Amino acid sequence: MSEIDPDSLSDLACGLFFHLLNRELHDRGLVLFSLVENRVDFRDAFLEVFRSFCADYPDLGAAMEKKYGGPEGVYGLICQGEGVIPGKTTTMHWIVQDAPGVSPDAIEDELAGKWLIFVPPAEVDSAWARVRDATCRGELGISSKVSTARPDPDSRDERKVIYVYTRDWRDEADVMRVREKLRELGFTERIGYKRNIETYRGEYSERGKKVTYYSA
Repeated sequence: MSEIDPDSLSDLACGLFFHLLNRELHDRGLVLFSLVENRVDFRDAFLEVFRSFCADYPDLGAAMEKKYGGPEGVYGLICQGEGVIPGKTTTMHWIVQDAPGVSPDAIEDELAGKWLIFVPPAEVDSAWARVRDATCRGELGISSKVSTARPDPDSRDERKVIYVYTRDWRDEADVMRVREKLRELGFTERIGYKRNIETYRGEYSERGKKVTYYSA
């Protein structure tokens, strides 16, 4: 671990910790983004999870504590929107929201695919909140994720992107059901749907090359 850049190590720690925190809170009937957005004090639950994380991953815990000033610093960061609000998240490139009862691994299946919604940075927080909430209600697909304020050297422009995943690209009725729901949420401009197959092949949009399977 000593050979890893300290900032990279602390960011890796944050990504793993946020995943654990979300899972632990969910098991207690709590939702992290709801707690943060409604300014609910969840310090006790946070500290319990944080101490457990530091015990299991001492090097990662120490890296987070050093960069953010201990558990209170990390808690304050989360309360300000880190890991919850795209525009205020800089420790990770993506925020993910799975639908109820869906395995986190479901989006990796080759049969899965996603609608791609591109939005200006100034609009990403409100757009994500609509998609996230609908995903939590089970109204969209199996999962959604959004790019954050963390700089991405691979990004080709300043826009942010929201992915809305469906389980099986072959199920056109379900794919289009999700597209219709996105229209109801205000995403009325034409958007494309990309299969995981193309993503795994490393195929991306280029002049004269189509990689979207559906467009609506």
